Amino acid sequence: MAKQVDGYLKLQVRGGQANPGQPVGPALGSKGLNIMDFCNQFNTRTDNRKGQVLPVVITIYKDRSFNFVIKTPPAAVLILQAANKKKGSDQPNLVKVGSITWNQVKDIAEIKMKDLNAFKVDSAMKMIAGTARSMGVKVKGVFPENLN
Repeated sequence: MAKQVDGYLKLQVRGGQANPGQPVGPALGSKGLNIMDFCNQFNTRTDNRKGQVLPVVITIYKDRSFNFVIKTPPAAVLILQAANKKKGSDQPNLVKVGSITWNQVKDIAEIKMKDLNAFKVDSAMKMIAGTARSMGVKVKGVFPENLN
């Protein structure tokens, strides 16, 4: 018989660096979950992605057990890494903070593909480009028409 789901919890935690402090401890503690058990499991599963911001969706069961799914880093974080910037623009329509190429957009789209609501890489690229524009990051060049 399947376990009964009590709820879901979404967090963003740096890979390999989960600890009982903010944001993990208070969020899991309020649900009655074993904080150190989560931290140890998360850190071992994300040891190869140390320091990257990783969204995690935790499924909480009635018996206070849990399991979790680790998603790909947020598009905004990947865009800022590609543009080599710390943060986006305060006024993205007026002030541009950096630029990326369509090849970089394609790389980010391929990484994010499984978490995006898109079936083709070119659709995912348009989504990533839109996120970049909303952050004040310019996408250089014209959209490549012949994608495989």
